[in-house]
Amino acid sequence: MKRFMYNLTTLFRVCMLYNRVRYFVAYLIWCFLLVGLGCKKENDKILPEKTTITESVYSSVTIQPDSLYQAYAIVAGILDKNLVREGDTLHKGAPLLQIINNTPKLNADNAKLALQLARENYNGSSGVLTGIRDQIAAATLSLKNDSINYLRQKNLWEQNIGSKVEFDNRKLAYELSRNNLQLLKNQYTRTQNELQTQVEQASNSYKNSRIATGDFTVTSMINGKVYALYKNPGEIVTTMDPLASVGSKDIFVIEMLVDEVDIVKLSLGQGVLITLDAYAQNVFEGKVYKIYPRKDERTQTFKVEARFENQPKTLYPGLSGEGNIIIAQRGNVLTIPKSYLVDGNKVRTEAGLREVQIGLQSLDKVEIKGGIDENTYLLKPE
Repeated sequence: MKRFMYNLTTLFRVCMLYNRVRYFVAYLIWCFLLVGLGCKKENDKILPEKTTITESVYSSVTIQPDSLYQAYAIVAGILDKNLVREGDTLHKGAPLLQIINNTPKLNADNAKLALQLARENYNGSSGVLTGIRDQIAAATLSLKNDSINYLRQKNLWEQNIGSKVEFDNRKLAYELSRNNLQLLKNQYTRTQNELQTQVEQASNSYKNSRIATGDFTVTSMINGKVYALYKNPGEIVTTMDPLASVGSKDIFVIEMLVDEVDIVKLSLGQGVLITLDAYAQNVFEGKVYKIYPRKDERTQTFKVEARFENQPKTLYPGLSGEGNIIIAQRGNVLTIPKSYLVDGNKVRTEAGLREVQIGLQSLDKVEIKGGIDENTYLLKPE
């Protein structure tokens, strides 16, 4: 019985000790929570600070050569050969590739033969104008003879010698010869004009055929570099397919796509800060030099181009990165973190919500132009 009472007393003491430890642990946890909440509350309370703030417009960046364009053929055919290789530098007018089509060449040969024939006819080496000139010479002699006979018969008639019929015959022969000579001269002039017209028409036809033949050689429009060739020899070429990509060798532009909400903030000459994935540790400076006025309906963005102030030594088409177009910058202004704004233009203070005047905005800060000062404690919104 005594032993049972001893065991019961021991168990009671153990239970009392366990309860005390449990209450003590719960008390410690509660204290830690109070301290943590107090610290958190203190940490969420800040003062506005004066600093420099920069407002900018973010954009994705793609690097492209200046004056980049795709070369097309204006005739269809089969690609005979590429006259350049990718990476080659070239000058304006340099041939890029040759297309095969025999029909224009045959037309050019026929036009050349027609031009030669027209020139021979015009220059009189053929019988067209020569025959007319021979007829004019014969008609001139006939007119001279008929004129002499007519004048002789006229003098006799005036002396009442001879018959009236003979006089009339001589006169008629003279007039016919004169009219015939004039007709031949008119025919010669008309034929000469027709032959000259034929020469000019044949010359134009030959020039057109040569141009058409030249169209089968695609040439460069600029001094630049070949960045891509899209066809191999033997492939069919149409006027709808690009054949080559050509652009500037040394000058590259920064292409940016800007949201329609931000495009109204941009203007020519604004500075740009660029980071490229290929140059991860560098920040490059540039300036906006072109803003395209048309919106891309598919992406709902506007295209903006900038140029490097100091271009990297090595660039390739298609290099990507990020850009920030600087809209405005102010120093020594009152700023707060954007995360402390409520409803866009209010802040929480120890005295409650207070409305503020907003100025420039960066990615994480906003300028405060009025409503609070640098001694006003701000509480982070819950």
